[in-house]
Amino acid sequence: MSFEAPALLLGLLLVPLAAVGYWLLQRRPSHYPVRYSNVEVLATVAGNGGTWKRHVPAALLLASVAALAIAFARPTIMVGAPDERASVVLVVDISGSMRAQDVQPTRLAAAKQAMLSFLSHAPSTLRVGIVAFSNEPQVIVTPTLDREELRQGIHFLEPAFGTALGDALARSVELARTTTATPRQGQGQAPSQDQRANAPVKDDKGRALASILLLSDGFQTRGLLSPGQGAERARAAGIPVFTIALGTEGGTIVDREQVIPVPPDRETLAAIAEYTGGEAFDAETAGKLNDVYQGLGSRVGRRSKPREVTSAFVAAGALLLVGAAGAGMLFAPRLP
Repeated sequence: MSFEAPALLLGLLLVPLAAVGYWLLQRRPSHYPVRYSNVEVLATVAGNGGTWKRHVPAALLLASVAALAIAFARPTIMVGAPDERASVVLVVDISGSMRAQDVQPTRLAAAKQAMLSFLSHAPSTLRVGIVAFSNEPQVIVTPTLDREELRQGIHFLEPAFGTALGDALARSVELARTTTATPRQGQGQAPSQDQRANAPVKDDKGRALASILLLSDGFQTRGLLSPGQGAERARAAGIPVFTIALGTEGGTIVDREQVIPVPPDRETLAAIAEYTGGEAFDAETAGKLNDVYQGLGSRVGRRSKPREVTSAFVAAGALLLVGAAGAGMLFAPRLP
């Protein structure tokens, strides 16, 4: 939490000063002693159970003063808000190992359902693109706001053959660069091809305007670039890569009557995420995979922005003040 007028927080000094003053008043001997012949009966009637109640009004009043003092300083908090300039590229492995059934019903079917969940949780202003890769990467949908087009693209994903992980990363970086360089409608002329190729992917505060969500379930078997070379391109562009290792160590597929183990390459995916400033996740079940995509859908494409919460502290101070008045009427000593 920060404050627009922090100097006014000095008003909080009134709280401890008032508390000390109240304590001193409570210790001051009474100027009007009461004479009563039977002290034992008086003690029985007075009792000790209600001693703390008489301090409740003062405590609520001090809390009200504290809340109002904070309100005068105009407090602000950071909240997440959609960034209309942001985009994300969903990169999904459609190699033959995605036919494995260790993640029910199959790895690819679970991935498709999780991607749909991501679309449901992502901000409506977030442009999303899809790149699928097997022997080579293929752009399924260029980044768009059209959720129906994206759902149709996800629906038509089918397993193929190899795993060109490095090439897929490089193609996704190119796509993110191009998308980020393209202005919104009414914001100027479209940039040239050279401008798009070298387009910045950060805002004026150095924050990434694009992200890559990479899901894979195996080791690289095809491609011109290594996973490290693909990660280097993402890092050079300032694009964080969030990786998801899908599958279990015991995952297998059957090819030509041979049972082939297809464990995920967690180490490589984790290294890509760390090198590019992203985050790595493991998903051994469809439920876990769905949770990961839902969480990323709620995070990606949002920026922290300050929001003033003065009104909340004013309301709290007013309620505490009313509570102090009510407690005073209930607990304050009265003459019979």
